[in-house]
Amino acid sequence: MEEKLVLHIEIHQLRKRRLRIAQIAKRLKISRNTVYKYLDMSFEDAVIEFSHTGRKKKLDEYRDWIVNWLREYPSLTGAQILDWLQEQFPSINVGESTVRRYVNEIREIYQIEKIDEPREYEAVIEQPPGKQLQVDWGQTIQKTTDGKEVKLYFIAFVLAHSRHKYVLWLDRPFTTRDTIGCHEKAFQFYEGVTDEIVYDQDNLIAVSENAGDLILTKDFQQYVKDRKFKVYLCRKADPESKGKIENVVKYIKYNFAKNRIYTTLEDWNHRSLKWLERTGNYKVHNTTKKRPFEVFLLEKQHLRKVSTPLSIIESNHTEIITRNVNKDNTVRYASNRYSVPLGTYTKYPIIHLVPQGQKLKILAPHTGEILAEHTISLEKGKLIKNLNHGRDRSTSLDQLQRKVLTLFPYEDAEQYIEDVCHTYGRYRRDQLLLFQKVAKESPEWIPAAIDKCIQEKLYSANEFRDVVAYFKRTKIEPEQPTTVVKESKESLKIAVQTRDLKEYIHRMGGK
Repeated sequence: MEEKLVLHIEIHQLRKRRLRIAQIAKRLKISRNTVYKYLDMSFEDAVIEFSHTGRKKKLDEYRDWIVNWLREYPSLTGAQILDWLQEQFPSINVGESTVRRYVNEIREIYQIEKIDEPREYEAVIEQPPGKQLQVDWGQTIQKTTDGKEVKLYFIAFVLAHSRHKYVLWLDRPFTTRDTIGCHEKAFQFYEGVTDEIVYDQDNLIAVSENAGDLILTKDFQQYVKDRKFKVYLCRKADPESKGKIENVVKYIKYNFAKNRIYTTLEDWNHRSLKWLERTGNYKVHNTTKKRPFEVFLLEKQHLRKVSTPLSIIESNHTEIITRNVNKDNTVRYASNRYSVPLGTYTKYPIIHLVPQGQKLKILAPHTGEILAEHTISLEKGKLIKNLNHGRDRSTSLDQLQRKVLTLFPYEDAEQYIEDVCHTYGRYRRDQLLLFQKVAKESPEWIPAAIDKCIQEKLYSANEFRDVVAYFKRTKIEPEQPTTVVKESKESLKIAVQTRDLKEYIHRMGGK
C-alpha cells in the first residue's frame, strides 16, 4: 500500500510540472495506463482504493523472494519465477497466470523494468512415436556461490513425438566417449531407443559428410553398430530438421540455467533433473498443447528396448578435468600449481588433467599426449615443479661442462668443478648452469672464490655463488689466491727464438 501511495504522489507531482503522460511513464518506468489510472484518483481515493485491495494475496508470503530475484535478475519471466518458487517451496500450489500477474504488479510497484528476450519457434514436421530422437550440445556461463564464473557444457535429448526431454551437464568440453556415455544414460532414462537419431554436424561424432555418405569417428561408428540406430546428420542452418532440439537448448539455457547459482556439478545435474520433472517435461508444450511426460507414456511403448550398458561405457570411469595453462607454464589442481614443459602455454592454452590415485597426468587436449606427470601433493599453495620443464637440453652435459671450464682457466678449477658435479650427480646440469651464470656476471672474483671454496671445503655451486657475493658485498680485496693460471697445451708447443752469445757481446761494446 505504501509503495503505491508514494507512486501516486510522484505521478501527481510530475503532472503539476507539466510533464506529458509519456514522459511520466518513461521516467517512472511504468505503463501509460497506470499513469492515467493514478491521475484520475485523488489522494483520498487512492488511500481507500489501496487499502481495499490491500488484502493478503496468496503470493505475499513469497514477496521478498520475488522482489530480490527481480532486482538481481530483471529479465526473469513469470514462468521462471514459478519454477524457482517450486524449487524453493515444493509444497506451493499456484497457477502460472497468478504468478505472472503478481510479478507484473511487483514490477510496477518497485519500478523494475523487464528486459525482453523474445524466443523463436520453428515449424517442424511431426514424427510418429518411437521414430526420432534429436540431440544437440550447448554451453552456459554461471555464477558460483563465491561470485566467480564457471563455464558449463550440456548435451540435450528430446523425443520428436512427445517432446520428452533429457539433459546432462559437464564442467569441461565433451569428448566422444562422454557423448557415448550420455547416450547410454539417455536410453536408460527413456527405457529404449528410437529408430533414428538426429545430430548437428559435430566433430565428436562425425568426421565429415561427403554427398550424403557419413564418415563417423571410430568410437562412435562402433557404437552405432552396437546399438543399431540410424544416424541423420543435419546440414548447417537446417532448422526444419532439428528445430525441436534447438528450442530445447534455448529452453534449458533461458528457463533453467539463466541466473541460477552453481555450486557443484553433482548438485547442478540433480537440480536439472528436478527441473525436468516439474517444468521441462511437465508444463504443457506450446505447440502440441499437451504435457510431454503424458505423451511419453504412450510413446515409450514404441521404443526399441536396449540391453544392459555396453562394456565400453562401463570401463570409462576416468575423470578428465579441463584447465587453463598459466603464463608461467603451470596448471592449478587442488589448491596447488603443477609445472608443464616450457612452451605449453603457447602451444596448448587449455589442457586435460587426469588424476589417477596419487598421480596426476597432464595431457594435450586433442592428441592425448602426456605432457607431464606429477605426484599429487597433499599440501596447499605449493608449486610442484619438474626441473626438466624449464631446461634447455639442446646442449649435452659434457658439452656444457667443457663450455663452463673455458670460463675457469685456473689450475684447480677443473678438479673443483669435477668434484662438485660428482657430489651433485643428479643435479649436475643445475650446478653447471649456476657456475656459468656467476662466472659471466663476476669474472674478476672467480680465482679468489675458487681458492676460498677449496680452503673451506665448500663444494657446491650455491656456496660458490655465496662466496662471490660476499666478496662483492664487502668490497674488500680478497687475499691473493694460491691458484695459478693453467698453461694451455698449445703454449708448450711454441718454438722460442734464440740468439748467438757473440751477438749480445757485440751489442754491449765488447769484442
